[in-house]
Amino acid sequence: MIAPKFDCIRFKQVATMNTPKEQAWFPHLQSTNHNTALSWAGTTLSYAELNDAINNYARQLLETTRHEMPQKQKEPLLNDHSIACLIPICHEYAIALLSIWRTGAIAVPLNIHAALPELEHALKTAGVSTLIVTSDFDTNYPNTIALRQLCETLNIKIKAVNIDLAQRSHALPHLNIERRALILFTSGTTNKPKATVITAANIRAQINTLTNAWAWQQKDVIPLFLPAHHLHGIINVLCCALWSGAQVDLYPKFDAEKVLKQVSQNSYTVFMAVPTIYNHILKYMGTLNKSEYSSIASGFKIMRLNVSGSAACPSDTFHRWHKLTGHHLLERYGMTEIGMAISNPYDGERRPGAVGLALPGVEVALFDEQGQAITKENLAGEIRVKSASIFQSYWNNPEATAASFKDGWFCTGDIAVVENGYYRIMGRASIDIIKSGGYKLSALEIESCLLTHSHIDECAVIGLDDDTWGEKVCAIAVLKPSTSLELSALREWCKDKISSYKIPKLLEITDNLPRNAMGKVTKPILKTLLLGKHVSS
Repeated sequence: MIAPKFDCIRFKQVATMNTPKEQAWFPHLQSTNHNTALSWAGTTLSYAELNDAINNYARQLLETTRHEMPQKQKEPLLNDHSIACLIPICHEYAIALLSIWRTGAIAVPLNIHAALPELEHALKTAGVSTLIVTSDFDTNYPNTIALRQLCETLNIKIKAVNIDLAQRSHALPHLNIERRALILFTSGTTNKPKATVITAANIRAQINTLTNAWAWQQKDVIPLFLPAHHLHGIINVLCCALWSGAQVDLYPKFDAEKVLKQVSQNSYTVFMAVPTIYNHILKYMGTLNKSEYSSIASGFKIMRLNVSGSAACPSDTFHRWHKLTGHHLLERYGMTEIGMAISNPYDGERRPGAVGLALPGVEVALFDEQGQAITKENLAGEIRVKSASIFQSYWNNPEATAASFKDGWFCTGDIAVVENGYYRIMGRASIDIIKSGGYKLSALEIESCLLTHSHIDECAVIGLDDDTWGEKVCAIAVLKPSTSLELSALREWCKDKISSYKIPKLLEITDNLPRNAMGKVTKPILKTLLLGKHVSS
């Protein structure tokens, strides 16, 4: 990774890189490439086999769609058609996703755990015409009948993945790199999920950024167990690996026993997960005997890279992971609309609690509430980004699209500071910044402190309306087994650790925190649950 340049006038971080000639399709998907592309449960698929499966299923989609269309609508065939897939991470998922792209259509990966109203919102919002499901959809999906009825009402065709390697004659289209290729829904942690339209050029830019910054290699092997509908798994893992000619080991979900068995056999070179999974692994390791513990720790130590993202990584997790594996977790910052924008360096210092520097090809700056660029360190401001990886638009929502940009910058809504050259995320402006007694407090900073308490296993901090303070700091905590905690004891413990105005004035103990598919706490749900509820103080 090339070191960023600092523009002292506007305090921008700009990382540059040499961009290769644009290519619209995965270069290693060739009929002559017999290296392993995908593996799962003892089975493998070579790049040549994957290429054949993708091309043939793409031809199936084109042929069946052609028969279903009126003659006057047949050309261009699937350009700008939204085709959704409701498939867990498996070889069928990879084939379906890449086949949709190979037809020139727009892929819409859906959350397999979504409730029916959530699926209805996604299908309607994205204008889906076809829904691709697994071959065992009718036996394995829990709400098949209701979903089929919904699709019939919305005039959506349901098609199962058919890995038919018989040669088909239908010509595959030339792929325009500027075409719309992917619709992903925002996480919905602060409002209703929006359909984000990402072009093939955006995807190519994101892949180019990460393969350069994180030194992807053809010999890499990485497990994929992250949700099938999120940028983290789709781009950071699957697409970067396949673009680089690497191997992806597929799991429908994270299974500690199965994944760590492969780790113990030195199967992987790269590991990407969310903080929730890293914490789960650390807890799981405590249940193992000495031999099992040692072999898994050794399997992580030989890897070249461990990445954490999609939620803030607690400092305690960072340090415990380093003690276990010798790895400093590489934290990065991104979002659905922009891909990855900021990252701790692959070669260089990785700081706990910081997300690092602008990535190659990305321009990052902080702006204050008056829209002025921040020119000094240690002053909080909104992260704004310029990059070829930034999404095209929100689907059929020009007002929201226009509102998200200012003078060519995408406005993330996330607040950060720069400390000794590295960005540190303070949180979402709408939910993680608490305005209390004239101060602007970072909920993430307070959470990081509380997580070092010996009785606290998980926690979230939010602001609740208060006549005196404007907002008062409220901590919601999940305690470790056989422990207890009172507000007075917590406040006393905090006194020499954080400023007095940051100390929680309310404490709620709960059994679990509501989280989205990527493990991020859904604070609006927490806030709704606590509003009007008595909390001891």
